Amino acid sequence: MNLHFNQSLAANYKSEPQKIRVLSEDWVANQSYCPNCDAEPLAEFTNNKPVADFYCANCNEQYELKSKQAKLSNIINDGAYDTMIERINSDNNPSFFFLTYSQEYSVNNFLIIPKHFFKPDMIIKRKPLSVTAKRAGWVGCNIDLRQVPESGKVFLVKDQQVIPRDNVTEQFQKTLFLREQSTASRGWTLDVWQCIDRLDANFSLNQVYAFADELQRKHPENNHIKDKIRQQLQVLRDRGIIEFTGRGRYCKLY
Repeated sequence: MNLHFNQSLAANYKSEPQKIRVLSEDWVANQSYCPNCDAEPLAEFTNNKPVADFYCANCNEQYELKSKQAKLSNIINDGAYDTMIERINSDNNPSFFFLTYSQEYSVNNFLIIPKHFFKPDMIIKRKPLSVTAKRAGWVGCNIDLRQVPESGKVFLVKDQQVIPRDNVTEQFQKTLFLREQSTASRGWTLDVWQCIDRLDANFSLNQVYAFADELQRKHPENNHIKDKIRQQLQVLRDRGIIEFTGRGRYCKLY
């Protein structure tokens, strides 16, 4: 995998955003592959398809690309709020590629967050544009990546190091069980999973119970939070994300 952009493609562009769009999309099309099935190359959608940039002709996974210079931040600027919420709740929402690049136009980090890790409370509504703006009243959004469990961040390139493809596809496919869940069930699994991320590799049931108040605020309709925590720990155990080691103790397998 060549981590350098083909800068000759941007010779006729003066706008930096246009340059990056051309260079990054070309790099993904020529250097990347499908994290779900390992097929290559990825195909590009035509005619400015509003919901995705790339797709895999082999397994039909769809991907949208977000690129920025320097480090990947926890808050990512995105488009219209209502559109994003609609996409998250749809069956054909894309997974997201996030690419960061250096001043020398080479890839520093390239990762995918599969679509099944996105939930509505990750999408932060921005203030409407002022009445004097060209698109007065338009409401944009930001994506809060802090709410994604670490296992949901699948790196293809990390700190300029290419990750073995077998590792990438294994990590991606290990979480596909989330797609089998309802939106509500998936939200619970991800919320408990995120709490576990904040604990050491070996942890206890009581340590997860300590997040009960936080989970209650996220799910005010549920009056049996501890029961729900135990249920989700069992889901994560059955899917090989954590292991039960006995006497109310667990260890992470990721």
